Amino acid sequence: MTSINYILIGVGLLVLWLAFTYNALVRMRLRAKEALSDIDVQLKRRFDLIPNIVETVKGYASHEKQVLENVTKARADVAKNEGNPLEREGAENALSNTLKTLFAVAENYPDLKANANFLDLQRELSDTENKIQASRRFFNTMVKDLNTKVQSFPANMVVKMLGFKEMEFFKTEEGEKEVVQVKF
Repeated sequence: MTSINYILIGVGLLVLWLAFTYNALVRMRLRAKEALSDIDVQLKRRFDLIPNIVETVKGYASHEKQVLENVTKARADVAKNEGNPLEREGAENALSNTLKTLFAVAENYPDLKANANFLDLQRELSDTENKIQASRRFFNTMVKDLNTKVQSFPANMVVKMLGFKEMEFFKTEEGEKEVVQVKF
């Protein structure tokens, strides 16, 4: 074989490697975007359930007006924030915290806790919160995979040329990590 053949084989292998690397990065980026969309779907589901829960609680806990107003205000704040879940993260976390307070207040109303409609709504919301957490974990796993590929050798030498960059992880806010305290 001549040196030109070796050069052609080397160039061919480089082109193949670039194609495989590009396709892997595209696949990882799309999975991360899909995971972010899944978070958005679950947050929308929670957003839609909240008015039903607030109305159910109103009938039993009319003197807990401040808690109900906080939930309604937090929901309105989420509605004002446009963009993807990462951009609405603070408002979504505040809404989660107000819902925890609402359910803590509901514990003091035996009739409410026994109400089938409230129990169904509470189960739905609890299920949705679990799905939100699972979606966030899945998103962070996809971001980790993409960021690992972006930072790893030899892909890191051509990542910027191919138009890829690292993505941000979904983080919790400080207030979301604290235990909600309800005082009567």
